[in-house]
Amino acid sequence: MITAQLILSLSILVILHELGHFIPARLFKIRVEKFYLFFDPWFSIFKIKKGETEYGIGWLPLGGYVKIAGMIDESMDKEQMKQPAQPWEFRAKPAWQRLIVMIGGVTVNLILGMFIYAMVLYVWGKEFLPMKNVTTGIMVSDSLIYNAGFRNGDQLLEVNGIVPEDFRDANLALLLETSSFAKVKRNNEIINIPIAPNLAEEIIELKQPVAFYEAFPAVIAEMPDTSGAKKAGLKKDDQIIAINQQPVNWFAELSETLKPLSGKSADVTVLRGTDSVTVVCQISNEGKIGFTPYGPDKFFKTEIKRYSFFGSFPAGIEAGAETLGNYVKQFKLVFTKAGAKQVGGFASMAKQFDSEWDWKKFWGFTAFLSIALAFMNILPIPALDGGHVVFLIYEMITGKQPNEKFLERAQLVGMVLLLSLLLFANGNDLYKWIVKLMG
Repeated sequence: MITAQLILSLSILVILHELGHFIPARLFKIRVEKFYLFFDPWFSIFKIKKGETEYGIGWLPLGGYVKIAGMIDESMDKEQMKQPAQPWEFRAKPAWQRLIVMIGGVTVNLILGMFIYAMVLYVWGKEFLPMKNVTTGIMVSDSLIYNAGFRNGDQLLEVNGIVPEDFRDANLALLLETSSFAKVKRNNEIINIPIAPNLAEEIIELKQPVAFYEAFPAVIAEMPDTSGAKKAGLKKDDQIIAINQQPVNWFAELSETLKPLSGKSADVTVLRGTDSVTVVCQISNEGKIGFTPYGPDKFFKTEIKRYSFFGSFPAGIEAGAETLGNYVKQFKLVFTKAGAKQVGGFASMAKQFDSEWDWKKFWGFTAFLSIALAFMNILPIPALDGGHVVFLIYEMITGKQPNEKFLERAQLVGMVLLLSLLLFANGNDLYKWIVKLMG
């Protein structure tokens, strides 16, 4: 089910992206020889020819392409380029027309992402957790955040001088800005906490998804029959309040309390209704007693902002612009040692979908992917749309077309770079899977 969702999402984005090139090419009377979903080296799964264009589905699901006559692209059709330019070829058209053809795919992805966001907001609204509703304060995710100045129970008031509408946006706002600070309330005292510029990189190195969480209690939701918690007689809805008489106020404190007791037994005190109950529980070698807790959604009241059909469009544009801005800020982390380790391929993308089909999550992630693909494709790398755009802008400024041999070499270098990145990203996924399997 997850694979089907990923393939459907990518197929939608690839087809519409390629239509962004195809439609202006045809409007400018440029011949399009092929329109393919996925790549078709040696053979294709399906193909049909209509007019001058062959439409098909390839067997290699790494994207898609349109083969535009008279253009140096991934097909590397050098024989065609040796012939005199024909009126219906890409290279025979004015630079401004060629530029519109090349930015068409990125433009479609950008507009599509914003449109999907708008429709998601119209159908489901925007669910968010207001800052004022997090009455218990925050739980720091690691000693790194503690050393930065945060404390468990801090009431988060502002990030960078702004009160985030959604508590869950606070982490991004805190970590993605070059110069950040937070304002918290601690024991009736207002404290400003400056954030080091490299904090985001250090958090990624520790594989922490966020800097802090909502502080919520450790209440049992589910337990496997083989777990130490189940065997000790703990029950669903029990709230763990102490380990060996050491108080546990919040779920995030539990792992640090249990870790020194790995492989041993401990007294676990829980609140069951209004009664306090203590049982002896075996702690696993991983420092766990074996249960799934209720998440923060059980303890904090979220709100839903509804949008009219027409009101959803400016909200969708805003959501798309915010997504793009955050993605650009996160992109710089790719060039750090910690960030490079987290680059993922198709397996990482697949993890963003639920095992059960959830249309809200499907469309939300598809919108994000569309915005991300727009940004990635406009990067000034040969073989990407952005590389072609750079050469066209150069031509429009200087009045000279770059040498075809140079363009061919640049295209080849770009293809090697993209293939290397693809192998690296999916290799990261494979490495993580092997480590998890062996661990």
